[in-house]
Formats: sequence, structure tokens, C-alpha cells
Amino acid sequence: MSSIREIEPSTLNEWLRERRAILFDVREPDEFAARRIPGARSAPLSRFDPGAIRAEPGQALVVNCKGGKRSLEAAARLAAAGCEVCSLKGGLDAWTKAGLPTDAGRGPAISIIRQVQLTVGVLTLAASILAYTTSPGFLLVTGVLGAGLAFAGATGTCGLAAILARMPWNRLS
Repeated sequence: MSSIREIEPSTLNEWLRERRAILFDVREPDEFAARRIPGARSAPLSRFDPGAIRAEPGQALVVNCKGGKRSLEAAARLAAAGCEVCSLKGGLDAWTKAGLPTDAGRGPAISIIRQVQLTVGVLTLAASILAYTTSPGFLLVTGVLGAGLAFAGATGTCGLAAILARMPWNRLS
């Protein structure tokens, strides 16, 4: 991934102002809804399709995320598909730190990933206590949760996150 060109927030800001770039934000929908760079288009990394992302003639293709890591992964996928692409160095965090404008939307109070962490943590703790105090059979719950986390880490697909995203408190207007 080190061959991917990273650009500074000031450069991207200039390109966007002059309409010389098209920006795709690879964060998840809840993150995108909460805050984003004006004019960015959502292309979540969890459902990322390099074939669906293209720049207009005369425009640079740029990807961003929160801190720069996911956008480098997306840029590598795009480069492997034959696209010329840049990644925003430091992501939205660097953009914000540079004092550049963001569009604030309405997202969930707690991000989906934090909801997953909270749910898995509470279920694991409860199952562990129940296994210790009532029946070792509750250890199966901890095993299922561990397998789910391993699957999510290996594939980039989290079933629990998909379920939580459909909950009423996470529906984006």
C-alpha cells in the first residue's frame, strides 16, 4: 500500500474547490451521516466495489476515511482494478485538524462499531457469569461470539453490525 499517493488536506480542499477531484468516503454509513467532507460520496469499505467507483474526465479520484488506514485499503483495491487514485493523508481527522469545513448530519449517538463492542462485551460477561454460577453450557455463547468476531475480522463483514444498523435508534433520516 505504500505506493498509493497520499495527499494533504489542503491539496484536496483546493482540488474540490476547483472541481478537479471526486471524493469517496469509505467509512460506514453511520459515520458518514454524522460528519463528512462537503461533496463526499459514500462508498463504505464493508461493501466496497471498485468497479462502481470512477472519476469524471479531468478529475482526480480520491478516497478518505476517519484516520487514513481504511482509505489506503480502498485505494489499494482501486489501484489493483486499474484506477489512478489518491488517499487523503490522515483522513477526516487531519481535514478537521486543518480547520477545513465539514458537513454535520444526523447519525446514531454511538457508532455501530461501538454498539457491536458493547453488545459483545455485555453478552460475553453475562454468559461467563452464568457459566460459572449455573451451567457450563453458557460457554457456548462465548464461543459463538468469539467465532462471530473472528469471522468479522477475517472477512470485513459483521452480521451483528448489520443487525444493529437496522435497529430503530440507528435509522438515519
